[in-house]
Amino acid sequence: MSQTALALAANSSTRHLSYLETGRARPSRDMVLRLGEQLNVSLRDQNALLLAAGFAPTFPERPLGEMASARSAMEQILRVHLPYPAYVLDRHWNVVLSNAALPQLYEGCSPELLRSPVNAVRLILHPDGMGPRVENFVEWRAHTVTVLKQQIEVRADPVIQALLTEVLSYPAPRGAVALASSDGPQRYVTPLRIRTRLGRVSFLNTTTVFAAAADITLSELALEMLFPADEATIAVVRDMVDEAKSSAGGDPLTSRAG
Repeated sequence: MSQTALALAANSSTRHLSYLETGRARPSRDMVLRLGEQLNVSLRDQNALLLAAGFAPTFPERPLGEMASARSAMEQILRVHLPYPAYVLDRHWNVVLSNAALPQLYEGCSPELLRSPVNAVRLILHPDGMGPRVENFVEWRAHTVTVLKQQIEVRADPVIQALLTEVLSYPAPRGAVALASSDGPQRYVTPLRIRTRLGRVSFLNTTTVFAAAADITLSELALEMLFPADEATIAVVRDMVDEAKSSAGGDPLTSRAG
């Protein structure tokens, strides 16, 4: 943004913005928040800006357990999305909540990767996780690398930088090749294709966030939901659910989040 465009968006003058930039003037609390909002600064970093300007932080950071209505809303979405996987991630890609759907997807994964907190990026791409069974490993890793780089551009988080370095070090499974971009759903979105003992499944994923969040924790949570990308996946998932019912002696798809 040009200085003029930012001043207009923040309801200020170019001259005042120039004075703030050179240190000839100090911003008011309201100006700090307006600039943070117009520049899409995260709530966590807006608090840092306020501290740097000599003001107390504005945005709280509460545990998810203290935000009952928000947690209830997410758990309801997780239940409704069964039998397909859905999970809530924090800013470091750790799973906070999950509907525990389709345990067959994680068969063969190292117990270490399944120990809480589960990191979704690591679980999917790690060679001891689902990586060797991800048919389009090359595409999915490229997609993940792009997302992590975008996240780092917004905020240089050392945890995300370390995760990116780790992901780039993962070896591609033997025989992994790039799929033709004109074949199926990947014409417009990158699916996640996984081999399982009951057949191959292909999922499209969506990300949902809370609008107008005023709490740091809530603003950094993302709800990821996987949807079947083809009819074959629907059939395989049906077999997985039937198998789980048989082994559990009833309907395993209850309202469980964990």
